[in-house]
Amino acid sequence: MAGAEEPSWRQSELEPVVSLVDVLEEDEELENEACAVLGGSDSEKCSYSQGSVKRQALYACSTCTPEGEEPAGICLACSYECHGSHKLFELYTKRNFRCDCGNSKFKNLECKLFPDKAKLNSSNKYNDNFFGLYCICKRPYPDPEDEIPDVMIQCVVCEDWFHGRHLGAIPPESGDFQEMVCQACMKHCSFLWAYAAQLAVTKISAEDDGLVLSVDGRSDQEVIKPENGDHQDRILIKDVPEHGKDAIKEVKAEKNNEPSTSSSSEFDLQTVFKNQSLNTESGCKLQELKAEQFIKKDTATYWPLNWRSKLCTCQDCMKMYGDLDVLFLTDEYDTALAYENKGRIDQATDRRDPLMDTLNSMNRVQQVELICEYNDLKTELKDYLKRFADEGTVVKREDIQQFFEEFQSKKRRRVDGMQYYCS
Repeated sequence: MAGAEEPSWRQSELEPVVSLVDVLEEDEELENEACAVLGGSDSEKCSYSQGSVKRQALYACSTCTPEGEEPAGICLACSYECHGSHKLFELYTKRNFRCDCGNSKFKNLECKLFPDKAKLNSSNKYNDNFFGLYCICKRPYPDPEDEIPDVMIQCVVCEDWFHGRHLGAIPPESGDFQEMVCQACMKHCSFLWAYAAQLAVTKISAEDDGLVLSVDGRSDQEVIKPENGDHQDRILIKDVPEHGKDAIKEVKAEKNNEPSTSSSSEFDLQTVFKNQSLNTESGCKLQELKAEQFIKKDTATYWPLNWRSKLCTCQDCMKMYGDLDVLFLTDEYDTALAYENKGRIDQATDRRDPLMDTLNSMNRVQQVELICEYNDLKTELKDYLKRFADEGTVVKREDIQQFFEEFQSKKRRRVDGMQYYCS
């Protein structure tokens, strides 16, 4: 009939049912995530006095520094105290950053927590994230125009965020890798390709199509794998010592007189370089890996837990990291995981149960009375809500208000009717 109410059983079919347990579990999960991201940062004091903080939660204020202005980042405490009513972009965490709040980039705002700041923080690094844009597509997140479900993954080098579909390689399952290095950063840090063959979650092997490299300390040899079943050797040699070039020519001449097989000359070339003693004996892990064949691709790479500990830390490699501005890769406390774990530990230490705190402040009699009151409330509330469940009706705000009014009224009658006796 027109205007008739929908039967309760019909409503239950149309509306998803969410239990209180579901809500509490979701709240707990969100709280744990917040603790992980925010727990390592101070929510009351501006971090400026700490200098460039190794890693902290950061925000950008679109109200104070909109697109077209200079990018700026603010710490957690300033996001609450100085920009509480502003439009903010959450930047997750970034390394080696000093709070900009109230400096010369903010024309009409003075920091309430630490007003005496330098005009600029020259060591800070900025990208499009500070204007709410991410990935190579330079789109916001969440993107109202993007209907494709996708994950966003942060690069551990540039710290930009990328859609999984824009990384050139399908991301493994989230639990299968710990960190990601984007395509641009793999080009910038090309030495990582030598490690990727051994360490990357999606292993980059010489069986894949692409550019195969066999490089030693004094040469830069590139072997490009034949395409379309063509097994002719195609070798580009740059700065290879003359005796190495002669040896390669001898191998090629011998190979040209043999029947063509599915294997290429890469193994032969590697053998030649070993026989010619072109590999260094410096004890450098990187040089040892470069002596093996590996592939460079225009893709991101995915890395497991503790992969950074496998990086060489010899003097030459440390200098290279410094020149590339990636020394942080050798710091085990630089990782987002280390920061999150610190946040969880700090929060667990500070987090107290308010009920237990209240109980501990009471004497024995007061504790018993409070526990009895709590049990009475729990029992009566459970019985009250059960009536709604049995009838299939929805609990409304006024129903809860009515329950507590009745509960308080019963409590007053019990107290007023009490008689006290002295033994």
